[in-house]
Amino acid sequence: MAGIYIHIPFCKSKCIYCNFYSVASSVHVEDFYNSLLKEIQIQKIYLDGEKITTIYFGGGTPSLLPDSFIAKIIEKVRKTFNVSNDAEITLEANTDDVTNNKLKEWLSATVNRISIGVQSFHDTDLIYLKRIHNGSHAEASIKRSQDMGFENISIDLIYGIPVQTEKTWKENIDKSIAFQVPHISAYCLTAEEKTVLFNKISSDKIQPIDEEQAVTHFRLLMNEMEAENYLHYEISNFCLDGFFSKHNTAYWKGVNYLGLGPSAHSYNGISRQWNTANLIEYLRNISENNIPAEKEILTAKQKLNEYIMTSLRTMWGCDLSSIEKVLGAGEKNRILTLSKAMLDKGYIEIKNDVIFLTGEGKLFADSIAAEFFIVNK
Repeated sequence: MAGIYIHIPFCKSKCIYCNFYSVASSVHVEDFYNSLLKEIQIQKIYLDGEKITTIYFGGGTPSLLPDSFIAKIIEKVRKTFNVSNDAEITLEANTDDVTNNKLKEWLSATVNRISIGVQSFHDTDLIYLKRIHNGSHAEASIKRSQDMGFENISIDLIYGIPVQTEKTWKENIDKSIAFQVPHISAYCLTAEEKTVLFNKISSDKIQPIDEEQAVTHFRLLMNEMEAENYLHYEISNFCLDGFFSKHNTAYWKGVNYLGLGPSAHSYNGISRQWNTANLIEYLRNISENNIPAEKEILTAKQKLNEYIMTSLRTMWGCDLSSIEKVLGAGEKNRILTLSKAMLDKGYIEIKNDVIFLTGEGKLFADSIAAEFFIVNK
């Protein structure tokens, strides 16, 4: 099994917190579409005939593409790769793009999972984030998707917004649950370098992020989701039984995938490569039948550290038996020795040779993973 990720780099405007590659222009949409179809053909042997079980349109804003482009891209992927008949096909969408006509076209194109960028149902939050939709648009987009026949719906929410109170954050959670949305991705607002948000906070132009407030919001989120029987299957992801994201879960489990489009990453179990994060350079290279990508061969150390980082974030945990099979008992014992301090603090649990983060440990996931990394080989 393998996955295909397709990066659509166009946005109506650039969100102040976003550090993904995108351009706030539609000038080169058709050129990009033609280049993407060509890249699909050039990359046809990358996954060596593996069965494709997931296709994911991310961005940027995939919902900005003309509907016919989405259908033809999926058709091209199906003709070029060994795609499963029941493949999960996800499309990220902005709330204002979720119209009845577009939903109908996406369903016709065999998109069967939609991920809506809600972020918040409160206008105050959305104004701070400089989103171009409002809370009413967010609600309408979910209802419209359900009415048109989408059952597998995910929404994105953001917590830790400085203007967001504990009350309004709980209202966001409650409203999501009331809509019976089967999958919720909730992210802590972070001021990444080179984003507008980082620059505005650094120059005291907007209210800064309060880490204690963000922690309070995350604890509330975990408690509310658990009470409503949502599985906390990854640090930022919650779902009702059977609705976890197959595509993203494959990333966390180390499954091979091909990334198409500017800035997209690919992994085949041996190496990782990433396309240029420059649309014009991407278009030029593809026109010359070149994949504009850098590549690195992964060492055993890199593979282990990535496995530790990703597995600890999930409900499936970090399997020490798997580490022992690949790297020997010494590596397993090294991690077990380092685990003692985390066990004493109540940050982890170990069951049947698998390390799991506790609720408290999830607050420190990255630093806990770093404690277990190989750093001297």
